[in-house]
Formats: sequence, structure tokens, C-alpha cells
Amino acid sequence: MYKISAQKRFSASHIIKDYPGECGRLHGHNWNVKVTVKAKELNDFGMAIDFKELSQILNEVIEKLDHYHLNDIPPFNEIQPTAENLAKFFYDELKSKLAQYKNVEIDSVEIWETEKYSAIYQE
Repeated sequence: MYKISAQKRFSASHIIKDYPGECGRLHGHNWNVKVTVKAKELNDFGMAIDFKELSQILNEVIEKLDHYHLNDIPPFNEIQPTAENLAKFFYDELKSKLAQYKNVEIDSVEIWETEKYSAIYQE
């Protein structure tokens, strides 16, 4: 099994509603997101997926969130915009976008809220 990753950064603010601490107030992060895909076979170029393609697909999802207040964007207007929920959001969005590739599927998404704290989602 081959595993390929791409990593990007974006900036966004959020509030964890009813949280009894600092995270319950408006604040922002420079989020870091890493997507890992897997493939059993390589294409004719000896790649699971071109890094540029994976990077572009990740950018398409980031564009929905970058420099926005997450609480205003579906689904985070209904669920808490935590690192855990963001990781699942990215996973679901990327899974859908990667469906067009025959030999590649999403493995996991890791998102860092800070340099010290991250959440990973995988099925």
C-alpha cells in the first residue's frame, strides 16, 4: 500500500459555543491540515496521484474556510467548529472529490489547531 500526503495552511476564526474557558470567546488560528491518501497500485507515471493534483484538491476545500469565521459556514453553523469536526469535514469533502480517481482513496486527515495540538479523522 502506498500512502501519499499533502499539507497546507489556512487562517480562520471560531468560537466554541458555551465552552467554559478562553475557547468560548472569538479567536483565530493558523490551521495546518494534512491529507493522506492510499493506493494499492501506481499509475502509468509511477505515481499514486500527482502531488500537484492532490494539492489542488486540498486547496478547493480550504477555499471554503480560509479567512472566514467558521461558525458562519455550514456545517459549523450547526456543529461546533472543533479540530475534530474540522478533520471530519475535510475527510468527507476530500473523499467526495477523490471519488473520480480509480486507484486512490482517502486514508486520513490531520488538522493542527496549534503547533502542539492536532486531531486526526479516518474511517
